[in-house]
Amino acid sequence: MTRIEFPGPVLAAPMAGGAGTPALLAACGGGFLAAGYLAPDDLAARVAEVRAGGGWFGVNLFAPSPTPADAGALHRYLEELRPEFAVYGLSPALPPAPDDDHWAAKLDLLLADPVPAVSFTFGVPPAATVAALRRAGTLVLQTVTNPAEALAAAEAGVDALVVQASAAGGHSATLTPSQPLGAASLPELVAAVLAVTPLPVVAAGGLASCADVAAALHAGAAATMVGTALLRTDEAGTSAPHRAALTAALSAALSAAASGGGPAGGHDTVVTRAFTGRPARALRNGFIDRHDATAPLGYPQIHHLTGPLRRAAAAAGDTDRVHLWAGTGHRHAATGPAAAVIATLTAAL
Repeated sequence: MTRIEFPGPVLAAPMAGGAGTPALLAACGGGFLAAGYLAPDDLAARVAEVRAGGGWFGVNLFAPSPTPADAGALHRYLEELRPEFAVYGLSPALPPAPDDDHWAAKLDLLLADPVPAVSFTFGVPPAATVAALRRAGTLVLQTVTNPAEALAAAEAGVDALVVQASAAGGHSATLTPSQPLGAASLPELVAAVLAVTPLPVVAAGGLASCADVAAALHAGAAATMVGTALLRTDEAGTSAPHRAALTAALSAALSAAASGGGPAGGHDTVVTRAFTGRPARALRNGFIDRHDATAPLGYPQIHHLTGPLRRAAAAAGDTDRVHLWAGTGHRHAATGPAAAVIATLTAAL
């Protein structure tokens, strides 16, 4: 196995949509900046801010892999969501055709002004793209969710893999969003991937304790990556409703434990495509209960369809109609400085 030196055993995961910030990366001593949903100029500004903070970092890109929604299913879902929009005096509108999230412009930016590392999610980029980044001196990683995807990434010429278990919060990196996610634990998945390729592995998904980190490293990972564990920290850009929901989930769990019961209050996590048309793990809420069974595949069209509703709900503090991305270890997400969370996760290594 090729050895790659990461800045530490635990990196900050890329969290698109606001939770991930340059300050969070700096506080964690290294990690990945999410380029998803950012305009190229905004990405350039955030890269400059991360650079100014010093230290190792990478940028995560959504590789184009649109899953167009069936026109009939999209229309039916729009009509189904009309009462949800009406709560805020809004009307749902048909979204634009699938877009590529400024793919070419972001690649041009990262080739003209190289960063230490670039990772890809949702799709494997062409081998020529991987080669161009490597020639620029950039370490290239691909996020995968099973051994078959790992082999496809190796074929494209990447330097390393981010192996993501289904316990991860937010979007799954699966290359086949229409298929059920695998149920393997993170250590099992790391071992399975390393059995088919010698590429170095960064392990991600459900890491909530030092024991979790140690198990992933023992399975052969060169480093680990955490996101949910950082959502309540001082440096995270997590929205107020999202923080409130995480706190409520923890309180419900503590109350249930005190009374001898299991998870309470509907605050467990589920994998849903109701918000974006792509499988993502979130705290269960009313929107998921009402629409998960009927939500069609269709990314990023469903993401754009529900976007105005989610923004209105977030502004109103309505946790019932907003995506609350969280991994299975969300009850261990602590408040306070991010550096303290990283110290806890690495204390006994």
